[in-house]
Amino acid sequence: MKEIELVGLDKTIYTETLSNGLEIYLIPYDNKKNYYISYATRYGSDIKNFKVNDKEYNPPLGIAHYLEHKMFEEESGIDPFEFFSQTGTDANASTSYDNTQYICYGNKNFKENLKYLIRFVNSPFFTDENVEKEKGIITEEIKMYRDIPDYKLEMQLRECLYHNSPRRIDIAGTVEEINKITKEDLYNCYNNFYSPNNMFILIVGNFKIEEAIDIIKEELKDKNNKPSPEIIKETEPTEVNKPFYTLEENIDIPKIGMGIKIPRKLFKQKDMELELYLEVFSKMIFGPSSLFRERTRTKKLLNDIYTEWEITEDLVVFYLYATSTKVDELINEVNKEIIAMRLDRQDFDRAKKVLIANEVKVTNNIERMQNCIFDDIVRFKSLFPNRIEMIKRLSFNTMKEIVNKIDFGNKCTVKMIKKRD
Repeated sequence: MKEIELVGLDKTIYTETLSNGLEIYLIPYDNKKNYYISYATRYGSDIKNFKVNDKEYNPPLGIAHYLEHKMFEEESGIDPFEFFSQTGTDANASTSYDNTQYICYGNKNFKENLKYLIRFVNSPFFTDENVEKEKGIITEEIKMYRDIPDYKLEMQLRECLYHNSPRRIDIAGTVEEINKITKEDLYNCYNNFYSPNNMFILIVGNFKIEEAIDIIKEELKDKNNKPSPEIIKETEPTEVNKPFYTLEENIDIPKIGMGIKIPRKLFKQKDMELELYLEVFSKMIFGPSSLFRERTRTKKLLNDIYTEWEITEDLVVFYLYATSTKVDELINEVNKEIIAMRLDRQDFDRAKKVLIANEVKVTNNIERMQNCIFDDIVRFKSLFPNRIEMIKRLSFNTMKEIVNKIDFGNKCTVKMIKKRD
């Protein structure tokens, strides 16, 4: 087992890869009572079509999410949620663009819960009847999310950004598509993507390392790896799909969503380093201590604002979401800010310090720690034990070079306003 020290954080990650390809990541805490277990596959809604032995498969949209739902039905009739509840533990699952994870978290019965989590994720049970039954449940879930203004804003923004990418589509798919799903579709996707060499287990919190390793190895000793399917990717143009869109909804305060689409090939930095530079940049321009915040607050234009970056193999995308009673004026202020682009070294140094402080805070909360390490494993396919040192080494001049390569005119804006009577 390999030990990786998280520099400056007084934490160690213990990691091992089994002979079948399963990756194990363990972060023990002696000063906490609870634990957090995640068993995940690198399979999400980004994967639409794939090939196995030269045979092409085109499952219905939303199948990764549908599969997550159906994993909670066992042939024995035991309800996994009920099992975990009886052991005093909470459980959940989620599907994203690039992964599906099954989690349990609590402060007792660690051995029993780890064993059960591994067993039920490795015991799919799909029948024509139970697959059909789930369609109504997921249909209601899709309709429910469509009524949430923030979610509707995000999905409309993604539709304006992307032409062909799966990221323009709801992770849960569409009602029409999920009604096409069969048990054969589910088994096919499960058998190809729920393979040890495409999965990992991450445990953070109070547990014994040797005990966890022994359980994982025993439970997965008969689970073999499989050749990885060939993913068929959509060609996505660099230009945004639609530059502007207006939504009318039953809301009290108008909202905006803005996206900027950038070719990944413009940047030589690796993903983690690039993301750190971009995070520093967005904190400088739109962060709590930025001139933009001060100016828009003074003018009573801004209620709240949130920004994030998304890096894929081909694209880097900037997202900005904000609320304002004077939404048109706020859009103008955002546009002026990205055109003026005042980059100050003192602001750069201050933003770096904020990132470092956030890294230290993460270690005090095992759920936040789990989320941070989980993201690194999935998005960057690596661990970054020297993240604080990476932040310290960020260069102001390099950040300016990165920013100068961005075409801020290649953007789309979605405005959500109160529905007219």
